[in-house]
Amino acid sequence: MSTIITGEAVVLQLRPASFVLRAVGCFIDYLVYVIGLVASLVLLEKLASGFDVAAIQAVVILVVVLWMVAVPVLVETLTRGKSLGRLVMGLRIVRDDGGSIRFRHAFIRAMLALLEILALFGSLALLVSFANERGKRLGDMLAGTYSMRERRKPVAPLVLPVPQQLRPWAELADVGRIPDPLAVRIARFIRQAPSIAPPPGNRSPPRWPRTCNPTSPPPHRSAVPRNSSWRQWSPNGATAITGA
Repeated sequence: MSTIITGEAVVLQLRPASFVLRAVGCFIDYLVYVIGLVASLVLLEKLASGFDVAAIQAVVILVVVLWMVAVPVLVETLTRGKSLGRLVMGLRIVRDDGGSIRFRHAFIRAMLALLEILALFGSLALLVSFANERGKRLGDMLAGTYSMRERRKPVAPLVLPVPQQLRPWAELADVGRIPDPLAVRIARFIRQAPSIAPPPGNRSPPRWPRTCNPTSPPPHRSAVPRNSSWRQWSPNGATAITGA
Protein backbone atom coordinates (compact mmCIF):
# COMPACT_ATOMS: atom_id res chain seq x y z
CA MET A 1 0.00 0.00 0.00
CA SER A 2 1.36 3.41 -1.01
CA THR A 3 0.41 6.52 1.00
CA ILE A 4 0.20 9.82 -0.87
CA ILE A 5 -0.59 13.25 0.63
CA THR A 6 -2.08 15.63 -1.93
CA GLY A 7 -1.71 19.40 -1.98
CA GLU A 8 -5.03 19.68 -0.14
CA ALA A 9 -3.62 17.55 2.73
CA VAL A 10 -5.77 14.57 1.71
CA VAL A 11 -4.21 11.16 2.41
CA LEU A 12 -4.65 8.67 -0.45
CA GLN A 13 -4.09 4.94 0.00
CA LEU A 14 -3.05 3.55 -3.41
CA ARG A 15 -1.85 0.05 -4.18
CA PRO A 16 1.00 -0.21 -6.70
CA ALA A 17 0.58 -2.98 -9.25
CA SER A 18 2.86 -6.00 -9.16
CA PHE A 19 5.22 -6.78 -12.01
CA VAL A 20 3.17 -9.84 -13.01
CA LEU A 21 -0.01 -7.82 -13.48
CA ARG A 22 1.86 -5.15 -15.40
CA ALA A 23 3.55 -7.75 -17.60
CA VAL A 24 0.25 -9.42 -18.49
CA GLY A 25 -1.37 -6.07 -19.26
CA CYS A 26 1.63 -5.02 -21.35
CA PHE A 27 1.51 -8.30 -23.27
CA ILE A 28 -2.16 -7.76 -24.12
CA ASP A 29 -1.50 -4.19 -25.26
CA TYR A 30 1.44 -5.01 -27.50
CA LEU A 31 -0.33 -8.06 -28.88
CA VAL A 32 -3.06 -5.72 -30.12
CA TYR A 33 -0.47 -3.27 -31.46
CA VAL A 34 1.44 -6.00 -33.30
CA ILE A 35 -1.77 -7.36 -34.85
CA GLY A 36 -2.63 -3.85 -36.03
CA LEU A 37 0.91 -3.37 -37.36
CA VAL A 38 0.88 -6.64 -39.30
CA ALA A 39 -2.56 -5.88 -40.73
CA SER A 40 -1.37 -2.43 -41.81
CA LEU A 41 1.76 -3.84 -43.48
CA VAL A 42 -0.27 -6.48 -45.34
CA LEU A 43 -2.63 -3.77 -46.57
CA LEU A 44 0.33 -1.60 -47.54
CA GLU A 45 1.86 -4.42 -49.52
CA LYS A 46 -1.30 -4.78 -51.57
CA LEU A 47 -1.59 -1.05 -52.20
CA ALA A 48 2.10 -0.27 -52.78
CA SER A 49 2.60 -2.07 -56.08
CA GLY A 50 4.33 0.28 -58.55
CA PHE A 51 5.63 2.71 -55.91
CA ASP A 52 9.28 3.61 -55.41
CA VAL A 53 11.22 1.40 -52.96
CA ALA A 54 12.43 4.39 -50.94
CA ALA A 55 8.86 5.66 -50.61
CA ILE A 56 7.66 2.23 -49.46
CA GLN A 57 10.42 2.06 -46.83
CA ALA A 58 9.47 5.50 -45.54
CA VAL A 59 5.83 4.49 -45.28
CA VAL A 60 6.77 1.28 -43.45
CA ILE A 61 8.81 3.25 -40.90
CA LEU A 62 5.89 5.64 -40.48
CA VAL A 63 3.46 2.76 -39.88
CA VAL A 64 5.78 1.18 -37.30
CA VAL A 65 6.14 4.49 -35.43
CA LEU A 66 2.38 4.94 -35.62
CA TRP A 67 1.56 1.62 -33.97
CA MET A 68 4.48 1.45 -31.51
CA VAL A 69 4.57 5.08 -30.35
CA ALA A 70 1.66 7.20 -31.53
CA VAL A 71 -1.13 4.75 -30.72
CA PRO A 72 0.06 3.96 -27.16
CA VAL A 73 0.55 7.67 -26.44
CA LEU A 74 -2.89 8.51 -27.82
CA VAL A 75 -4.60 5.72 -25.87
CA GLU A 76 -2.94 6.61 -22.54
CA THR A 77 -3.61 10.32 -22.99
CA LEU A 78 -7.28 10.01 -23.91
CA THR A 79 -8.06 7.39 -21.25
CA ARG A 80 -5.96 9.06 -18.52
CA GLY A 81 -3.61 6.11 -18.06
CA LYS A 82 -5.78 3.22 -19.20
CA SER A 83 -5.40 0.78 -22.08
CA LEU A 84 -6.96 -2.51 -23.13
CA GLY A 85 -4.50 -4.60 -21.15
CA ARG A 86 -4.80 -2.41 -18.05
CA LEU A 87 -8.57 -2.47 -18.35
CA VAL A 88 -8.48 -6.28 -18.31
CA MET A 89 -6.08 -6.41 -15.35
CA GLY A 90 -7.68 -3.54 -13.42
CA LEU A 91 -4.70 -1.17 -13.59
CA ARG A 92 -4.14 2.51 -14.30
CA ILE A 93 -1.07 4.67 -14.81
CA VAL A 94 -1.06 7.70 -12.49
CA ARG A 95 1.40 10.41 -11.52
CA ASP A 96 3.47 10.13 -8.36
CA ASP A 97 0.99 12.43 -6.62
CA GLY A 98 -1.96 10.22 -7.63
CA GLY A 99 -3.25 12.48 -10.42
CA SER A 100 -4.08 11.60 -14.00
CA ILE A 101 -1.27 11.50 -16.55
CA ARG A 102 -1.01 13.88 -19.51
CA PHE A 103 0.50 13.75 -22.99
CA ARG A 104 4.00 14.44 -21.67
CA HIS A 105 3.94 11.45 -19.33
CA ALA A 106 2.50 9.13 -21.97
CA PHE A 107 5.07 10.25 -24.57
CA ILE A 108 8.05 9.66 -22.26
CA ARG A 109 6.73 6.23 -21.28
CA ALA A 110 6.16 5.21 -24.91
CA MET A 111 9.61 6.34 -26.04
CA LEU A 112 11.38 4.47 -23.23
CA ALA A 113 9.21 1.41 -23.89
CA LEU A 114 10.95 1.04 -27.26
CA LEU A 115 14.16 0.31 -25.36
CA GLU A 116 12.88 -1.40 -22.22
CA ILE A 117 10.12 -3.59 -23.64
CA LEU A 118 10.65 -3.98 -27.38
CA ALA A 119 14.42 -3.87 -27.86
CA LEU A 120 15.38 -5.72 -24.65
CA PHE A 121 12.21 -7.86 -24.40
CA GLY A 122 11.28 -6.41 -21.00
CA SER A 123 14.49 -7.45 -19.25
CA LEU A 124 15.51 -3.89 -18.36
CA ALA A 125 12.01 -3.10 -17.10
CA LEU A 126 12.13 -6.22 -14.91
CA LEU A 127 15.48 -5.31 -13.34
CA VAL A 128 14.51 -1.69 -12.70
CA SER A 129 11.12 -2.64 -11.20
CA PHE A 130 12.77 -4.94 -8.66
CA ALA A 131 14.85 -2.01 -7.39
CA ASN A 132 11.80 0.23 -6.85
CA GLU A 133 9.19 -0.13 -4.11
CA ARG A 134 6.38 0.87 -6.50
CA GLY A 135 7.54 -1.45 -9.27
CA LYS A 136 8.43 1.39 -11.63
CA ARG A 137 10.23 0.82 -14.87
CA LEU A 138 12.69 3.31 -16.34
CA GLY A 139 9.97 5.12 -18.29
CA ASP A 140 7.93 5.58 -15.11
CA MET A 141 10.92 6.98 -13.23
CA LEU A 142 11.63 9.58 -15.92
CA ALA A 143 7.97 10.48 -16.40
CA GLY A 144 7.12 10.56 -12.68
CA THR A 145 4.41 7.91 -12.93
CA TYR A 146 3.63 4.42 -11.70
CA SER A 147 0.99 1.74 -12.17
CA MET A 148 -1.70 1.35 -9.51
CA ARG A 149 -4.37 -1.27 -8.95
CA GLU A 150 -7.92 0.01 -9.32
CA ARG A 151 -9.79 -3.14 -8.44
CA ARG A 152 -10.34 -3.79 -4.77
CA LYS A 153 -12.00 -6.57 -2.89
CA PRO A 154 -15.55 -5.63 -1.87
CA VAL A 155 -15.75 -4.61 1.77
CA ALA A 156 -18.47 -6.41 3.68
CA PRO A 157 -20.91 -3.97 5.30
CA LEU A 158 -20.68 -3.63 9.05
CA VAL A 159 -23.80 -5.27 10.52
CA LEU A 160 -24.35 -4.78 14.23
CA PRO A 161 -26.73 -7.03 16.18
CA VAL A 162 -29.75 -5.44 17.82
CA PRO A 163 -29.93 -6.22 21.55
CA GLN A 164 -32.93 -8.21 22.68
CA GLN A 165 -34.27 -5.41 24.92
CA LEU A 166 -34.14 -2.91 22.00
CA ARG A 167 -35.82 -5.00 19.31
CA PRO A 168 -39.36 -3.69 19.98
CA TRP A 169 -38.04 -0.13 19.71
CA ALA A 170 -36.01 -0.93 16.58
CA GLU A 171 -39.03 -2.46 14.81
CA LEU A 172 -41.14 0.69 15.34
CA ALA A 173 -38.55 3.49 15.32
CA ASP A 174 -38.68 5.93 12.41
CA VAL A 175 -34.95 6.47 11.88
CA GLY A 176 -33.93 9.28 9.55
CA ARG A 177 -30.76 9.60 7.51
CA ILE A 178 -27.67 10.33 9.56
CA PRO A 179 -25.42 13.03 8.06
CA ASP A 180 -22.46 11.53 6.21
CA PRO A 181 -19.70 13.08 8.38
CA LEU A 182 -21.42 11.81 11.52
CA ALA A 183 -21.95 8.37 10.00
CA VAL A 184 -18.25 8.16 9.15
CA ARG A 185 -17.30 9.06 12.73
CA ILE A 186 -19.68 6.45 14.15
CA ALA A 187 -18.45 3.70 11.83
CA ARG A 188 -14.80 4.53 12.56
CA PHE A 189 -15.40 4.43 16.32
CA ILE A 190 -17.29 1.13 16.21
CA ARG A 191 -14.55 -0.54 14.16
CA GLN A 192 -11.79 0.77 16.42
CA ALA A 193 -13.61 0.23 19.73
CA PRO A 194 -11.97 -3.14 20.55
CA SER A 195 -8.48 -1.59 20.39
CA ILE A 196 -9.20 1.69 22.24
CA ALA A 197 -8.19 2.00 25.89
CA PRO A 198 -11.22 2.53 28.19
CA PRO A 199 -11.69 6.08 29.52
CA PRO A 200 -11.55 6.81 33.30
CA GLY A 201 -14.66 5.87 35.19
CA ASN A 202 -15.89 3.59 32.40
CA ARG A 203 -17.71 6.50 30.79
CA SER A 204 -18.79 6.53 27.18
CA PRO A 205 -16.21 8.61 25.23
CA PRO A 206 -18.16 9.58 22.10
CA ARG A 207 -20.48 12.58 22.04
CA TRP A 208 -22.25 11.61 18.83
CA PRO A 209 -25.16 9.67 20.46
CA ARG A 210 -26.81 12.95 21.45
CA THR A 211 -26.17 14.27 17.95
CA CYS A 212 -28.20 11.37 16.53
CA ASN A 213 -31.31 12.36 18.49
CA PRO A 214 -32.72 14.68 15.76
CA THR A 215 -32.59 11.81 13.22
CA SER A 216 -33.65 8.89 15.41
CA PRO A 217 -35.86 8.80 18.51
CA PRO A 218 -33.98 7.53 21.58
CA PRO A 219 -35.16 4.28 23.19
CA HIS A 220 -37.00 4.30 26.47
CA ARG A 221 -34.74 4.37 29.53
CA SER A 222 -36.17 1.09 30.73
CA ALA A 223 -34.73 -0.63 27.62
CA VAL A 224 -31.20 0.69 28.14
CA PRO A 225 -28.89 -1.26 30.49
CA ARG A 226 -27.61 1.00 33.25
CA ASN A 227 -24.21 -0.64 33.57
CA SER A 228 -23.38 -0.90 29.86
CA SER A 229 -19.67 -0.66 29.15
CA TRP A 230 -18.13 1.43 26.40
CA ARG A 231 -16.58 -1.75 24.97
CA GLN A 232 -20.07 -3.01 24.20
CA TRP A 233 -19.91 -0.75 21.14
CA SER A 234 -17.54 -3.12 19.41
CA PRO A 235 -18.87 -5.19 16.46
CA ASN A 236 -18.62 -8.30 18.65
CA GLY A 237 -20.83 -6.96 21.39
CA ALA A 238 -22.83 -3.85 20.49
CA THR A 239 -25.68 -3.11 22.91
CA ALA A 240 -27.27 0.32 22.78
CA ILE A 241 -26.61 3.94 21.82
CA THR A 242 -26.62 6.00 24.97
CA GLY A 243 -25.12 9.27 25.98
CA ALA A 244 -24.22 8.15 29.49
